[in-house]
Amino acid sequence: MRIAFDNSYARLPAQMFTPQLPTPVAAPAVIAVNEGLAELLGLDPSALHKPEAAQVFAGNHIPDGAAPLSQLYAGHQFGHWNPQLGDGRAVLLGEVIGTDGIRRDIQLKGAGRTPYSRGGDGRAWLGPVMREYLVSEAMYALGVPTTRALAAVTTGEQVYREDILPGAIITRVAQSHIRVGTFQVLAARGETAALQALTDHVIARHYPAATGPADLLDMVIDRTAKLIAQWMGLGFIHGVMNTDNVAIAGETIDYGPCAFMDVYHPQTVFSAIDQYGRYAYANQPAIGAWNMAQLATSLIPLMADRDQAITDFTAAVHRMPGIYQAAWLQVFGAKLGIADPTEDDRNLIEALLSLMATDGADFTNTFAALGTAAARDQFLDHDAFDAWHSRWQARGPDAALMAQANPRIISRNHRIEEAILAGRDGDYAPFTALLAAVTRPYAPLTAETAAYARAPTTDERVTRTFCGT
Repeated sequence: MRIAFDNSYARLPAQMFTPQLPTPVAAPAVIAVNEGLAELLGLDPSALHKPEAAQVFAGNHIPDGAAPLSQLYAGHQFGHWNPQLGDGRAVLLGEVIGTDGIRRDIQLKGAGRTPYSRGGDGRAWLGPVMREYLVSEAMYALGVPTTRALAAVTTGEQVYREDILPGAIITRVAQSHIRVGTFQVLAARGETAALQALTDHVIARHYPAATGPADLLDMVIDRTAKLIAQWMGLGFIHGVMNTDNVAIAGETIDYGPCAFMDVYHPQTVFSAIDQYGRYAYANQPAIGAWNMAQLATSLIPLMADRDQAITDFTAAVHRMPGIYQAAWLQVFGAKLGIADPTEDDRNLIEALLSLMATDGADFTNTFAALGTAAARDQFLDHDAFDAWHSRWQARGPDAALMAQANPRIISRNHRIEEAILAGRDGDYAPFTALLAAVTRPYAPLTAETAAYARAPTTDERVTRTFCGT
C-alpha cells in the first residue's frame, strides 16, 4: 500500500514529540475500510482490502516514508491542570496531502504503549474503536468538521478492562492532531522558541490568513464557536471537553464517551466520568469559551507587550459567546425552516425546546417530524404544542431547508451498543448495516432504515458511555 507521506510535524522541534514505533500485534484482521476517504487521501481503495493493509493498519508494517511519532501535550482535565499528557496509545504515522490539496494526519489509535502512557497499556478494545468509527463517519455525513476513520482492525489479542475484551486499532485521519494542550505544555515549560515554531506551523497549515498569534486566536475561536453550535443542533454531547481534546483545526476529535441525545433535556450527561455534569449538553458553549481562554493564556508568551496582550486576548475570548449565539440561531433557524432568523425567532426556538424538555420529546425525531402530524405525537401537552405550532406556521417555514437541516438517522446509543455486542462475538453485520444508515442521515427512510430512526424503548436506553481507556 503506497502512501505519499510528507511529514511536516516531524520537522518541528524535537521536544514536541517522541519518535515511536507501534507495538506489533498477533493476528490483525480488517473489519472496516473507508474507500471514499482513501480516494480523498490519494490512496488506492482496492489496496485497503489486501492482506498487507491489515499489517499497516495494525502497526506491524511501517510504510515507506512514514515518520512514526507520539505527540506531547498537556491539558486541563475536568478543570484540573495536568502538566504532561500526550499520545498514550496513539502513533502518528505521518501526513499526506489529499486530492483536495488539504494536508491530513494518518494516526493509529490503540497502537501500544508510548512514553506518555502513564501506566496504561496503550491499547484499545473493540467497543470504543467501533463507536469512534461509527460516530466520526456519521458526523462527517452530517456536515460537521470532524476527524475521520480510514480503517479498523482487530488485533488477535486481548485487552483487560472491566472484562477481558478483544483488542482493536482504528486508523484515524485528521487535518491535524494539534490541540489546545499542545500549546499549553510548551507555554507552561517556558519553551518559547518551540511555542513560536508550533504557532507558525499551525498558521501555515490551518490559518494562512492569520498574521500572528492574535489573528490565530480569533480564528480558532470562530471555528470552535461554530463547531459547538453544530453539535448543539444535532443534540450531540462530546462528553470530555478537556483542553487536550480540543483540536486547533476546529474539528471534533476524541470520540470517547460521546453520545447523541434521545430524549431532550439541556442538562443531559452520558459520560460515566463526568460525575458533576461539567460537560453536560447545555454547558458545552461555556466550556468552549473556557478552553479558548486557556489557548489565549498559552499564546501570551509570544507577545511583545504582555499587558496589552492580556487585554486584547480577554476581549477576543469575550467575543466568543456572541459568535456562538449567532451561529446557534442560524443552525436552529434552519431546523425550523427559517433561513434568516431574527431574535424573535430565537424565542420561538427556545419555546419549542422548553416544551421538548418538559414532555420528554425525542430530539432528532421531533425536528425531523416538524410539519407532519407525527410531530404532535412527541408531546404530552398537545394544546401547548398546537399553540406553538400556530406561531411557527405563521413564519412560513421552508420545508426544503428543514429537510437539509434535520437528520432522520443519528448514531443512537442503543444501536451502537447492539453493534458492539455483536462484534464481540465476531459478527460485524450489525456494525456494517448501522454504518450504512448513519452515513446517509438525511435520506428518506425506507423499510430497511426506518428501524434506525426509532427512538429506544425504556429498556433499550443507554444512559452511560465510557472512554475505553
